[in-house]
Amino acid sequence: MASHRKPRTSVLTSPGGRRTAAGLTSAALASVTLLSQSADAAPRAPRPTIEEVKQQVDGLYRQAEVATQKYNAAKERADHQRTTVDGLLDAAAKRAQKMNDTRRELGTFASAQYRTGGMNPTAQLMLAKDPQQFFDRSHLMERLTSRQQQAVSDYEEQAAAAARQRAEAGRSLERLQTSQASLKASKQSVQQKLAEARQLLSRLTVQEKARLAELERQKEAAAKRKAEEEARRQQERERQQQHDSGTAGGGTAGGDTGGSTGGGGSTGGTQSTKAEKALAFARAQIGKPYVWGATGPSSYDCSGLTQAAWKAAGVDLPRTTWDQVKVGQRVATSDLHPGDLVFFFDDISHVGMYIGGGKMIHAPHPGADVREESIYYMPIYGSVRPG
Repeated sequence: MASHRKPRTSVLTSPGGRRTAAGLTSAALASVTLLSQSADAAPRAPRPTIEEVKQQVDGLYRQAEVATQKYNAAKERADHQRTTVDGLLDAAAKRAQKMNDTRRELGTFASAQYRTGGMNPTAQLMLAKDPQQFFDRSHLMERLTSRQQQAVSDYEEQAAAAARQRAEAGRSLERLQTSQASLKASKQSVQQKLAEARQLLSRLTVQEKARLAELERQKEAAAKRKAEEEARRQQERERQQQHDSGTAGGGTAGGDTGGSTGGGGSTGGTQSTKAEKALAFARAQIGKPYVWGATGPSSYDCSGLTQAAWKAAGVDLPRTTWDQVKVGQRVATSDLHPGDLVFFFDDISHVGMYIGGGKMIHAPHPGADVREESIYYMPIYGSVRPG
């Protein structure tokens, strides 16, 4: 009788079935191992060096400063437009009040005409009980008619002026909205760049952070040495000029180490007094934190500090570095006097106030306080003398 049992699978019934299964398992494990090794062997992005991290962070700070100046410019425009819009709205409200007064006057005239019934003068004379009263009233109506005509004319002029003001207010509101959009975009850009810089710094180990701080000290020391060398050269030039002019040792420039890059020469009169006041203000801010977009009194960005310092001396400077560089007299680095503004980088995104001896007071960047530093710490774009 035929068997009805199901045949076993070939893996189990084959004489070499167990060895075949074991072979498959070994092959699968080998494949997994090879794949794992291949994945581990895939090239990883090399960890950036501390020098590269410093370069990236410095670049992000610069980009943030550019965005900060854009923010400052947009904020200035927005504030101006807001003032303009407020003025237009106030004027429109006053115009509306005048139109209401004129409209009430016109209503008075309309009521007077209604009371006369719109009759012609002849009919009114024939029906009048007292001719003298008629003439008195007629004279009054003539005067009222003249005033009515003037009121109508005034109303028409006011209506036209109101229409112009509404149109101007509409345009100003559009400009305000554009400035506010630019303000928002610049703010987001600043925040993004600063967040990227913080993220880069947060990945550093303690040892890497120490190395980064050492690189910063080396850069500051090199900038300080350059300032001192330039100061010595300037003093030598001044002594030579004094000798050549026969006044060696008799001038005022050689003994004052705060007048120029090398320490010579000081401005005279009112300009010198203003510069001293501006410098005194700037020195009083040392130690206060850099905050982008800030103009004091508890924190500053770079152009906010220079603007506030010169304002204390009675000189109004524009808000941004891009506008401040256009104000005053352009001066060479070798001719700098205390109080002069020194601008940095090709994009003119940073500014400091010169104090003499190749040094300045400035608000450096987020995370740093207002401080003294060599003007050679950053590439110089140019300098101006306000006032």
